[in-house]
Amino acid sequence: MPNRQDEFERVAIPHSRSLLRVARRLAQDRGVADDLVQEALLSAWRGFDRFQPGTNAKAWLFRILLNAFYARGRRLRSRPLTIELDTAEQTAHGAFSVASSQNEAAEITSALGKLSAEHRTVLLLAVIEGFTCQEVAGIVGLPIGTVMSRLSRARQALRENLSPRESSREALRANAACAAKQA
Repeated sequence: MPNRQDEFERVAIPHSRSLLRVARRLAQDRGVADDLVQEALLSAWRGFDRFQPGTNAKAWLFRILLNAFYARGRRLRSRPLTIELDTAEQTAHGAFSVASSQNEAAEITSALGKLSAEHRTVLLLAVIEGFTCQEVAGIVGLPIGTVMSRLSRARQALRENLSPRESSREALRANAACAAKQA
């Protein structure tokens, strides 16, 4: 009869790579992901006597991983925020940018949605995926000049969609300047 450690290694360890892959996507930080997987495997080891042989070990391990991830988030939220006096201004700015990042992401998604499919495709391939204009031309089957033109127009349209208030202010200033010159 296999001992407990051998059984755990047979059941749990083969899934450690999948756990790490998902943890990295959840935590978005390699060190934190490594810690989460280690914590999940330790919890699984401690509770291995409750594991039902013949059930889905991978699902059991992922549930433990997700519980560890959520518990980590709760611990971080329950800690008091400490700010060093030297870095208070930098931290306050950082906290503001984190809080506003969700709004910015929604604005960017909306602005991208307003682009034509041709412009959006070229922009995503070049800017988000990092392909060169030559590579984008090969992917979409267009001459490089057309790709460069669409990329330029897409960027301009994105700028206008992201800051319509600024564009309208500039237009008002230009109109006011023209009116002042005519007067």
